[in-house]
Amino acid sequence: MPMPAEYLLLPANRAFIALSILVALVLDIMPWGRSFGVPDFLAVVLVFWNIHQPRMVGFGVSFLVGLMMDVHASALLGERALAYTLLSYGASTMHRRVPWFKLGGQMLHVLPLFLAAQLVVVAVRMSVGGPFPGLGYFLQSLSSTLLWPLADVLLLLPQRRAVNRDENRPI
Repeated sequence: MPMPAEYLLLPANRAFIALSILVALVLDIMPWGRSFGVPDFLAVVLVFWNIHQPRMVGFGVSFLVGLMMDVHASALLGERALAYTLLSYGASTMHRRVPWFKLGGQMLHVLPLFLAAQLVVVAVRMSVGGPFPGLGYFLQSLSSTLLWPLADVLLLLPQRRAVNRDENRPI
């Protein structure tokens, strides 16, 4: 069975990266955004771009959108900002390793990142007297991990097109 063709990726477009973060922010702001089991779209997009383009999307962007989510959720200011910043740090430390794995291996790498981000939010909430949300709260990490293959396809799609399409050139 022949192996699928590998793509040479074009450089990432800053406008597309910003648009994808904005769309993920809007999806998380929707009414279903904080229900149990609904993926954290913003976390998926931040991890993806911190793995694939760590110099374009860094800790500052993660902190800023985390503050925006804190204000939206009327949560303790900085809890999601801290979680997203640590999430971005974890993703950027693995940015050379993760792309070498197939999608299943990548999913095993990002699952602990999503779990750690949720643990940070729970720890911050509980440190100020909030209740433990229950184990169902952590289903979000699993659903975010299951969203990873779709994010991989959709977010790399603009980089996979050829600049000058030539039928005689295999790449």
